[in-house]
Amino acid sequence: MRLFAAVRPPADVLDHLDLALRVVRAGAVADERTSPVRWTAEENRHLTVAFYGEVPAGVSDDLALGLARVADEAEPFELRLRGAGVFSHRTLWVGASGEVEAMNRLSARAADAGEQAGTRPDERVRSRPHLTVGRVSPSARPTRRSRRRPDDEPPNAPIEALVRALAVYEGPAWTVEDLLLVESEPGAGRGGGPLYTPVESWRLGGS
Repeated sequence: MRLFAAVRPPADVLDHLDLALRVVRAGAVADERTSPVRWTAEENRHLTVAFYGEVPAGVSDDLALGLARVADEAEPFELRLRGAGVFSHRTLWVGASGEVEAMNRLSARAADAGEQAGTRPDERVRSRPHLTVGRVSPSARPTRRSRRRPDDEPPNAPIEALVRALAVYEGPAWTVEDLLLVESEPGAGRGGGPLYTPVESWRLGGS
């Protein structure tokens, strides 16, 4: 199975973000049918802690034991969704502020737990916690020849307008209390998107 560790904001935080996204989309996208962004389903929104890829059943058991220890040794911490940007002209995200260093430590320890269990190393350095809100359609991405700006700059006017509008977003604070292990099934979800199914969860601090 394809697995990753994640933190999921509570319903009121996701509802606050969804309302902001609706306002921003209405102002920046004239027709949703021709939107340059494929928006993520609200039930799929999360902050990735560590990505493990395809994990055999025996390894997943060891991974779960390792993550249980990681969660037990961590303490709850506070985050809020804030700001926005684009990764590699492809991924529209909302960032996080608050106890970001605690989130980064959790990510590093969860990645270590994966390697100790025998999963492939997570090659991404997860020093910028974020929640993916949409993916830029291939037709809206710049060609290689036209890429003159840094990766975190928007590739065209509609995307630029969305990022500008979301850059000032600040959601309510919440306390991160749980670490999730999630199975990802690409293409099995709503509208051909991924289906994310929680496999296990652990309270931070063992509470």
